[in-house]
Amino acid sequence: MNGFDWAVLVAYFGVMVAIGVWSHRRVGDVSDFFTAGGKMPWWLSGISHHMSGYSAVMFTGYAGISYQLGVTSFFTWSFPIAIGVFIGARSFAPRLNRVRSRLHVASPLEFLKVRYNMPTQQALAWSGVLLKIVDVGAKWAAIATLLSIFTGASIDQGILITGIVTAAYCTVGGLWADALTELGQFAIQLLAGIAMFVATLGRIGGISGLWNVWDLLPAGHTHPTAGPYTLTFLFAYLFIKTFEYNGGMWNQAQRYMATTSARDATRAATLSGALWLVWPFVLFFPMWVAPLLVHAKKPDASDSYALLAEKLLPHGLLGLVVVGFFSHTMAMCSSDANAISAVCTRDILPPLSSAVRAWSERAGLVAARITTVSFLALSMAVATQVNSPTFKDIITVVVKWVAGLVGPISIPLLMGLLRFCRRSGPTAALVSWALGLFGFWLTNFGLSGVSLQVQIATPVAVSLVLYVAIGFVRPERTADRDAVVELVNGGPVSTPVPARLG
Repeated sequence: MNGFDWAVLVAYFGVMVAIGVWSHRRVGDVSDFFTAGGKMPWWLSGISHHMSGYSAVMFTGYAGISYQLGVTSFFTWSFPIAIGVFIGARSFAPRLNRVRSRLHVASPLEFLKVRYNMPTQQALAWSGVLLKIVDVGAKWAAIATLLSIFTGASIDQGILITGIVTAAYCTVGGLWADALTELGQFAIQLLAGIAMFVATLGRIGGISGLWNVWDLLPAGHTHPTAGPYTLTFLFAYLFIKTFEYNGGMWNQAQRYMATTSARDATRAATLSGALWLVWPFVLFFPMWVAPLLVHAKKPDASDSYALLAEKLLPHGLLGLVVVGFFSHTMAMCSSDANAISAVCTRDILPPLSSAVRAWSERAGLVAARITTVSFLALSMAVATQVNSPTFKDIITVVVKWVAGLVGPISIPLLMGLLRFCRRSGPTAALVSWALGLFGFWLTNFGLSGVSLQVQIATPVAVSLVLYVAIGFVRPERTADRDAVVELVNGGPVSTPVPARLG
């Protein structure tokens, strides 16, 4: 990178902070901070939902998979996400919107308290926060890895720089700042992605390279599934991502909650799903043909995309692509930080202290911002340990840890929205959560030689089966729980609101 590239990067950081300051004026209370007051346009929510699912892991871990295995990176990552989001557009998005509009809650996990009870809410809140600290830590490590390739900065320096800038805008502006910066980041991603796509085509013979290049690539590069990413893995990943990207990781749930209506939540999810289905082709193509243009230096080829960008792009455009890396990671991390802040201030802290329950709106906002900074700081600390023996590497954290653990945390939240599961109560929620976590430990640490697809699918499968089965064997229906389920399923507005929500 030269001075021009650095100028582009610094200007980007400045714009992100400016958006945060501008958004600060739109945040008058906790609802504005966490769910944009339910006033977010569906198209902005859809773009924000799409962007909050990306990070620099795509340009490191998945770039390595693309370099080594080819198109399987698309068919076992973005394709199942797209299908999962399309499924959720009808199944979960409108119901999550009604959680805000009809139950008047500002955090996804506030729903758990009224749907089940306080212990269920606390168990899922604490475990989910710990998981997200690890997940976001992997994202910081990914962007720091890319920054080190381009600038020579150390991993720790890269983590510190991106963390501070992200904290600056998402702490003051809340979900409005997240969504607006994600819109800007989407525009940057569009320009950077097209620049890399065009530059790659220029090196492989122009437009005709789109269909002529495949015979030149390594054998098996066109196989939809390869290596550990088998057809079974694809279906397991689809199973998991349907829950994760429809609210199981909370930040996506906030996007649906923030729209003005249930119909707009469905439209937002449909837009996000369409972007997941189409746009990754443009991003992945340079990664697929990278073996013809660069030689990866790292064993996992996680440096291949960065080396490709350095080789193909002139200064200025190179800076724009680096900005694109930052935009992905900062979009996801700021989104997660806002969701975790909501959970901490609305769900974890109030049961622990009567003083917290008596907070004014101003005190609640201050606490939300302090919690956001604290979460980012903890995740940055974890980022420095991602390549330790405990986590092994970035892609292991993302694929194995996150995909494996999201099921036990998301099943009680999302399945609890459905009329079909109205029999399932606190016992079903807590048992499915606990044994799902045990399934993760057993397949990852208790047993040896377990395949990747079994490791990631077991926890969510165990949680889902137990949640539904216990609901039939030991039903815990009450009038209040039935009223909550009826309200989020679009029942008549005359449905009595449970007293604890009134």
